[in-house]
Amino acid sequence: MNFISKWITTDRFIHLTPLDMFHKEYQPKEISETPVKNYHIHVRKTFTLEDTQNITMKLTADDYYKLYINGKFVCQGPAPAYVNHYNYNEFDISPYLIPGENTFALHLYYQGEINRVWQSADNRMGMVADVFKNGEYIFGTDKTWVYSEAKEFGGETTGYKTTYLENIDFNLEEKGWTKPGFDHSHYVPMAEICPDYTFADEPCELIDVYEIKPSKITKIAPGKYLVDFGCEITGQFYMKVTGKKNQKVRILCGEESKEDNPLEVRYEMRCSCNYDETCTLSGTEDEFNFYDYKTFRYVNVFTDEDNLMPETFSAIVRHHKFKEIRTVETDIPHIKEIWEICSNAVRIAAQGALLDCPSREKGIYLGDFTVSGLSHLYLTGDSKYYKKILTDFANTCHICKGMMAVASSSFMQEIADFSLQYPLQILNYFGYTGDKETVKELLPVAEGIIEHFEKYTREDGLLHNFKDKWNLVDWPMNLRDDYNATILPEEEILDCHNVLNGFFIGAKDTVNKLRDALGMAMLYDTMTLKEAFIETFYNKETGLFCDSSEKSHSALHSNVLPLLFGIATEDMQERLKDFIMEKGLCCGVQFSYFVLKALAKIGAYEEVLSLITNESEHSWVNMLREGATTCYEAWGKEQKWNTSLCHPWASAPIIVLCEDLDGKFGIKIKL
Repeated sequence: MNFISKWITTDRFIHLTPLDMFHKEYQPKEISETPVKNYHIHVRKTFTLEDTQNITMKLTADDYYKLYINGKFVCQGPAPAYVNHYNYNEFDISPYLIPGENTFALHLYYQGEINRVWQSADNRMGMVADVFKNGEYIFGTDKTWVYSEAKEFGGETTGYKTTYLENIDFNLEEKGWTKPGFDHSHYVPMAEICPDYTFADEPCELIDVYEIKPSKITKIAPGKYLVDFGCEITGQFYMKVTGKKNQKVRILCGEESKEDNPLEVRYEMRCSCNYDETCTLSGTEDEFNFYDYKTFRYVNVFTDEDNLMPETFSAIVRHHKFKEIRTVETDIPHIKEIWEICSNAVRIAAQGALLDCPSREKGIYLGDFTVSGLSHLYLTGDSKYYKKILTDFANTCHICKGMMAVASSSFMQEIADFSLQYPLQILNYFGYTGDKETVKELLPVAEGIIEHFEKYTREDGLLHNFKDKWNLVDWPMNLRDDYNATILPEEEILDCHNVLNGFFIGAKDTVNKLRDALGMAMLYDTMTLKEAFIETFYNKETGLFCDSSEKSHSALHSNVLPLLFGIATEDMQERLKDFIMEKGLCCGVQFSYFVLKALAKIGAYEEVLSLITNESEHSWVNMLREGATTCYEAWGKEQKWNTSLCHPWASAPIIVLCEDLDGKFGIKIKL
């Protein structure tokens, strides 16, 4: 797909050379720092149309846009992508147009930081738009579009350089800039360039943006409020204020209130975000339109004057379109509540991709998608969204054939365990959709991952001393059940260890299944590899698999994957099941998906249900006890040093209830 119109940018970018941000994580390279950061501009274009029926627009921007037509908000985007497969949006604009003169107004943003959010910090910035009538091109971006820098935004980054705080100075704001009739004679023309973008074949679906009112507003004192939206959300706090010139208004957002004072928001959040912003009023009516989104439930608003307008308090919520097509019906305690917090997390983390958390990172991790992607698919039936994310990760293979752990951004990270889960993600997609054409497209990517890993095998075919990527095992480290193997890349030699090889065999087995579904011959001899795995890791005396070839310790993780991927023989299964139940969920929440699926594979459904509903500190019930409205990054707030309270990688119960427990124990999944 190509645009007809010109890509346009500003004077600050016209002479900058685009930067190549890509490299393997453990082969870092020096990258020049971009001279522009936290850059906001307003773009305007007036035009005349007499017939406003059947008018559509195709639009994208780098890093991001918000579009207004004749003063009304229309949409925002695009979803993050690499410039070799850049996303764009396409939509009907007829309802916003009037016969005669019309105005496009766009708020463009270039962040300029190396992080998991966008492919930013690369000296690329600008936009391109085509406008059509009845499918025929009528006009688009060129040097007649004009812009002005928006100077009211200031602040430092928070999270992992993820978000710039917006200490808005309303004295510097151009009021009314989105509306028709605004005098933009001081704006300057955009510059036309020929960029190196290659666009996706199809438009990316727009996210939903809508307003919600607080569930409760508490006036603490004159000019001081606590605002509670009742559930964790992603979006921006909104209000209007008519105050004194240079009056300060402090806004604190957070996922929870403070334990010692529930009227105060914990804005220095557990997840390493500090949502503390102070805005300066202009003396006229000021409308708080923050640009970037946060993850929060509570807001404190503080000012020295008693002139706030609580009736205007609201939140502008954003996420991918989410219509829940499945619900759970059961009388079993906790199941409905667990489903709800998992569903809530999946919904609000769907931000053009399925983010690992929409606060600290705002990026999509490959391993997280194993769980969150399949949960989203069952909840919404939106296979197009799932396929898009599979493609996003396939596009990382231009950096490393073995796949990157984060897409699509300027942050380079590689996790071996996650790469080896990609074939399973394709199989899950195929199992839900039966879409053989997509499997044909993505199968070479999965086989390329395995080919990359095979370079690091020893004589018996097992991976040994694999330093090409991070050997994760599980996260956080304190939930690895004392996994006893040398796995850190800085070590001189890394063990031939269980979990990495379990995923390696699982990946090969899965590719064989995909090839079989396409009528193709098996590619890998996994039986011989499974025998080598048993020989290397199985302890006949204990009847358990060990973490490394030294056979000195058996962690939960080391006995889950042999069960899940059919490595353990049938006579080993009962012992492994008993061991897993003895251990419980002494693992990370993402790995719990593999625990539950391993037990379900051998028909241990009562055990699966007991783990989902268990009430220990390692449980979804523990999240509920701690007041969760979305599932957590760990089992409890104190179980990780920087716990996010919204992390859809913990949504495994959605999948298992749909795939394995529907129709059992009085559980019914309703469509």
